[in-house]
Amino acid sequence: MTILIRGAGIAGLTLAHELAEAGHPVVLADIAASPGLGASYYAGGMLAPWCEGETAPAEVVRLGTEAVVWWERVLPDEVTRGGTLVVANARDAAELRRFASRTENHVWLDSQAIAEKEPDLAGRFSQALFFAGEAHLDPRAAMAALTEKLKGMGVDIRCGEAAHPLLEKEHGFPTVIDCTGPSARGLARGLRGVRGEMLVLETPEVALSRPVRLLHPRIPLYIVPRAGHRFMIGATMIESEDDGPASVRSVMELLNAAYALHPAFAEARLLETGTGIRPAYPDNTPRFSREGGNRYRLNGFYRHGFLLAPALARLVIRELGGIA
Repeated sequence: MTILIRGAGIAGLTLAHELAEAGHPVVLADIAASPGLGASYYAGGMLAPWCEGETAPAEVVRLGTEAVVWWERVLPDEVTRGGTLVVANARDAAELRRFASRTENHVWLDSQAIAEKEPDLAGRFSQALFFAGEAHLDPRAAMAALTEKLKGMGVDIRCGEAAHPLLEKEHGFPTVIDCTGPSARGLARGLRGVRGEMLVLETPEVALSRPVRLLHPRIPLYIVPRAGHRFMIGATMIESEDDGPASVRSVMELLNAAYALHPAFAEARLLETGTGIRPAYPDNTPRFSREGGNRYRLNGFYRHGFLLAPALARLVIRELGGIA
């Protein structure tokens, strides 16, 4: 039986892979011009379950521990397993101790060990937490690679105008799974949008091998290295469904935090600002539910799309049983 997946963000792409790998014919449709747009496009790409455990429910940590292994199996060339470094300025040392008390699977590093991990941060921080089991990827590159892999596996991908006829006649499919993220607001009970903002900077003056989280009482920052001397900087989580351009305040706070991590970021080129609306349920954990008849919904990944999508895709297959 052919399964129709509505929505080609990270949830839809990952689910399509697992279903196709299990031998099921899959059609993946999205009204966007190509797969991987929407909230997934602005993601940080950190596969960091233990760091997320500082604020996320225990279930997120448990499910997220599967992510690194899945991504390394499916797209090994896209994943860097270098761990995560968490630092704080001297005046915010209490934030680092608090973070340590709320997380696990980390070790404390002194200034010398920090310099060994990240030479460009030498002398800037006296203590850090290192989460060796974590990893990261470039979301845009990973979704493009996953799209090409799906095509090779026989998944029928329709985007833009080509998707509309399929979506208008979705009742003709024996199973339909809606993975449309924030577009399902108003259709999925309790689903809301949470605004996130990000920057992309470019500078050859800073080199990082892994994501670095800078703790701050007001706006904790994460910075993720990308190819070509580029860095994705993000952190904001705003209870708003406004998808307009990034605010001046947010951009200034992100840039100030980047400068606090390393002064060389003051001379970086600001290549991109972006905003994304993340789909979230009240408990900020994703759900798979039956909407009636042959229709199901997978949604609510909040800020954990790349981290939780593999585990939720396998959950879908188990829940559907003999249907999928």
